[in-house]
Amino acid sequence: MSRQRPGMFPLLFVTACVGVVIGAIALYVSVLREDYAIDNAIVSLSVSALLCFLVLLIVRYFVMLWFAFLGHLESLGDPEVDPAAPLVSVLVPAFNESVCIESSIRSLAALDYPNLEIVVVDDGSTDDTYGRACDEAQRTRGVEVRVVSQSNGGKAAALNRGLREARGAFVMCVDGDSHVAPMSLRAGMRHFADPHVVAVAGNVKVVNRRNLLTWLQALEYVEGLNLMRSAQAFFRTVNIVPGPLGIFRRDAVLAAGGYSTATFAEDCDLTLQLLGEGWKIKYEPRAIAYTEAPERLPALLKQRYRWTRGILQALRRHVGLLVASGPRLGTRVTIAYMMFEAVLWPAMNVFANAFFLLVAVRYGTTRLLALWWLQLTLLDAIGALFSAAAEKEDLRLVPYSIVYRMSYILLIDICKVLATFEEIAGVRMGWGKLERLGRLSG
Repeated sequence: MSRQRPGMFPLLFVTACVGVVIGAIALYVSVLREDYAIDNAIVSLSVSALLCFLVLLIVRYFVMLWFAFLGHLESLGDPEVDPAAPLVSVLVPAFNESVCIESSIRSLAALDYPNLEIVVVDDGSTDDTYGRACDEAQRTRGVEVRVVSQSNGGKAAALNRGLREARGAFVMCVDGDSHVAPMSLRAGMRHFADPHVVAVAGNVKVVNRRNLLTWLQALEYVEGLNLMRSAQAFFRTVNIVPGPLGIFRRDAVLAAGGYSTATFAEDCDLTLQLLGEGWKIKYEPRAIAYTEAPERLPALLKQRYRWTRGILQALRRHVGLLVASGPRLGTRVTIAYMMFEAVLWPAMNVFANAFFLLVAVRYGTTRLLALWWLQLTLLDAIGALFSAAAEKEDLRLVPYSIVYRMSYILLIDICKVLATFEEIAGVRMGWGKLERLGRLSG
C-alpha cells in the first residue's frame, strides 16, 4: 500500500503542543501573581481543586492530540480495493424523510465501489418517503436499490430489518437524511484487511453552515468528535460508530444480537457490545457523511438531550466491561473515558463557571473565571486548528473556537447535566425526531 507524505502536518502538531504549554504557563503565572484574599477555607480548597482539574484537562488535550496525530499518520494510506471486492449492502433506515430521501439514494448510487446494493427500509413513515424512495429506485441505474416497508418500530428495528434483507458480507449503515462522499466506502473497506476489525466509523460533517449555531456544530463535529475518534482509532477502540455512516461485518453484528431497542443510542450500544466481545473498531476520516444539523436552539437541545440519555443508557448496559476479564485494556479505558465525558466533565464545567462567577462577585476575583475560560478557549483553538489541518477543513471554523467554549459548549453541558438527572430519576422520554429542512438536496 502506498503512502502519502504528511507534508507540513508534523510541524503543525509540534506548534500546537508548544502552544498548549506556553499558553498554560502564561495563564497560570498570571493567576499566581494575583493576591486573592479569599478567607474562606472551603472556597480556597474548591479553587485549588478546580485548578488541578484544569491541569488534568491540559494533559487530556495533550494526550488526545498526540494519539490523534499518530492516528492521522496511520490513515494516510491510499484507499485500494481488491478487484474481487466483497458485496456491501448499504442500509438506509428512513422515517419521514421525504424531503431528502431521493438525494440520499442518489449520493449512495454514486459511491466509487464496484460491488454494492442499496436497501432502503421505510419505518412506517406518515409522509410519502416510501413512494419517493421507490420512484428513485426505479430511476437508478448501475446499482440495485431495494425498498422495503414495515410498521413503525424505531431506527433500531429498521436497521435490524435491513440486516435481514442484506445479501452482502458487509453492511454500511447510513441515515436517510445523509449524503455520502463518493470515496467513503472504498476508503472504509480497506481497514477490513485486518480480520480483527469489525467496524469502521465514518467522518460526519455538518452541511448546512448557515448561521452561528450551525457553524459551532460544524466545529464540534470536527474538533469535539472526530479528533477523539482519531485518537481512539490508534488503539482500535472507537467508542461510537455514528449513525450517519458506519461499516460493519454483517455476521458479527448479527451474532451480537443486532441493534438493541433498549436505548436511545443504538449506535453507541452496538459499538460497546462489539468492543466488549474483543473486536477492533477503526475510524476513517475520508469516509464522509454530510448531515443536516439543527438550525434553531430548541431543536439542538432536544437532539442533545436524547443523545445524552441514550449514551447513559448504553453505558449502564455495558458498565460491567470495566471489570470483566474478557475485554481489552483499551476497551476498559474507552468506557471509563466515556463516563468522564458524559457525566463528570459536563458537571464540572457547569459547576466551575457558576462557582468562579460567584467567587468573582463575592471576592472581586475575576481572574479565576478568566483563567478557566481563556485556558479552555486556548485548548479549543489549538484543537480546532489541528483538526482543520488534518481533515483539510474550512479554516473559517477556527475563529469560532473563541466563543465555542464559553457559550455553546456551556449550554450543551447544562443540557447534559439536566438529562443526566432525568435519566437517573427515570423520567420518560420520546425519540424527538428532528424536522429536516432539505438543505442536503438544495
